[in-house]
Amino acid sequence: MSTTSTAPDQEPRPPDGKAAPPGGLRRVFATVLGGLRAAGASLAAPAGPAEPLLGRSSRRWVRLVPYVIALGFVATLIPVTTQVLSNDYGVPGGLAGALAVAQAAPLVLAVSRPLLAWGIVIVADIVGAIVIQGSASHHAAPWTPMVIVGYLALCFVLSLREGRRTVLGVWLVTVVSGLVLDMFRPSDSQATSVLMIVLSGGVLLFGALLRERGEAQRRLVEQETINEAERSRRTLLEERARIARELHDVVAHHMSVITVQADSAPYRLQGLTPEACEEFGSIAAGARESLGEMRRLLAVLRSEDASGGERAPQPGLGRLQQLVEATVRGGVPAELSMPELTLVGELADVPPAVDLSAYRIVQEALANVVRHAPGARTQISVSKDEDALLVIVVNGPAGGHASPVETTGTGHGLIGMHERVRLVGGTLDVGPLPGGGFRVAARLPLGESDSPSS
Repeated sequence: MSTTSTAPDQEPRPPDGKAAPPGGLRRVFATVLGGLRAAGASLAAPAGPAEPLLGRSSRRWVRLVPYVIALGFVATLIPVTTQVLSNDYGVPGGLAGALAVAQAAPLVLAVSRPLLAWGIVIVADIVGAIVIQGSASHHAAPWTPMVIVGYLALCFVLSLREGRRTVLGVWLVTVVSGLVLDMFRPSDSQATSVLMIVLSGGVLLFGALLRERGEAQRRLVEQETINEAERSRRTLLEERARIARELHDVVAHHMSVITVQADSAPYRLQGLTPEACEEFGSIAAGARESLGEMRRLLAVLRSEDASGGERAPQPGLGRLQQLVEATVRGGVPAELSMPELTLVGELADVPPAVDLSAYRIVQEALANVVRHAPGARTQISVSKDEDALLVIVVNGPAGGHASPVETTGTGHGLIGMHERVRLVGGTLDVGPLPGGGFRVAARLPLGESDSPSS
């Protein structure tokens, strides 16, 4: 029993003996069919939700404008189309009215669903062109002037809402239908297919350019919003890192005191048991280890371009007078009042973190006066009540050119003030004054306070 084998590169033949189409031709057919399916899918699927044109406007009259314009087109085109089809083309009145409604009424639908409206209109326009073929002598064919006006308005609305592929597909359908219908129009009629092709292409291109420009502006606004949020977050993190670097000296001082006291306790105190001496040694070792960890943490927090000033001793309320005098030399008439804090003992009662925060708040407030209200008279008041330090900086109207107070800076702005107040669990009140000027008021607790977590 013998068997016949077919070479793998041979094309199989159908049972009737006819040669099958070559593989290359089949691939071409498959490509064309795939392209047609893709074009049909792009024409059938709208680019966005069924949202009315200008529907995102906050003003009601703006949202109604597209409907008013569409109703104006419909109210004009329906009676004109009916009369022209009846009188000039001899179309029966009922059919002329039906064609006029089908060709013009979908313009109202185009405000929210332009692709669906276009599908209805193009079918109605083609049917109308077929109806007038026999009686279009000496008249416009295949598209009447009313069809062209309504179709161009529809194309403009559609190009504002749909993507490039859909717009191109709509124009190609317009081209093909116009050329095919032009082949059957009476020879003595006025050809309008080329006019429709050129005008619809121009309108679709213009609308598409407007839509893409609007989308580019919208994306630019969104990106700027994202960038601003990232910039604010980065500024906040940088400010917190800067505050942490400044507080290093405060915490390191306390840890150093603990280390010295624990190391010297066996020599200062008489009668300590060996266990107590060992406990003090353990405390000193733990404090020294903590200091080492803090130095490594400071190395991480310190920026690469950190200046040597960050390694200098941190300022406090005792240096406010020098700060105010430097500000006065810079051209800002400033006065400092701190009646309860004139004695060294009073300043010693202020915790180091509060001392540093109060100085930085006054410094940043004065810096904002110099930058944004040059020449404004400024009053600085620092006082104590039973459990808090009160810092108030008030400046009058600007003596020179004023500019808005910045809220996102790199250490000398409202973000820095808020972070320093949050650090010690206090409160901050900032804002413009009714008669002009600006006020900064901070209340910093002197006792233990749980600062809110971020």
